[in-house]
Amino acid sequence: MTDTQAVHAPPNTETEPCGDLSIRTLAMPADTNQNGDIFGGWLLSQMDVGGGIYASKVAKSRTVTVAIEAMNFRKPVYIGDVVSVHATTARVGRTSITVHIEAWVIRRDETHSILVTDGNFTYVAIDDQGRPRAIAAA
Repeated sequence: MTDTQAVHAPPNTETEPCGDLSIRTLAMPADTNQNGDIFGGWLLSQMDVGGGIYASKVAKSRTVTVAIEAMNFRKPVYIGDVVSVHATTARVGRTSITVHIEAWVIRRDETHSILVTDGNFTYVAIDDQGRPRAIAAA
C-alpha cells in the first residue's frame, strides 16, 4: 500500500466530482490545529452543511443529521485549498435520505480537483415541531 492510499478506503478512480455542488469554501489558517494541519472535524462539518443543504432540497423540508458512516479521509487539506462539497442521493426512505458526500479540493498550484474525503450522511426530514415527516415521492 502506498502512502497516498487510505487504509480502509477503496482506490478512487474518479477524476472529477460527482453530484450537485452544495458549497464551496476556502481552508483558512483559523481551521488548523497547533501543527498547521486542517482539522478533520472542520472538513466533516463543511460536508455536513453541504449534505444538509442537498437533503433539504430533496426532502422539501428541514432536515437533521442522524448518522454519519463510511467516512474516508483520503488526502489532507491544506491552508489555501478551495474545498468543494458535492452530494448525490444514495437512498431515500419514508422519512430519511442518505446522501453520498464528496469533498474535493483545488490546490493553489494545481488546476485539477483532488478527492480528499467522502462518506454517507443520513438526514431525517422534520416538520415545524421537529417531528419526522414523510418525504414526498419525486
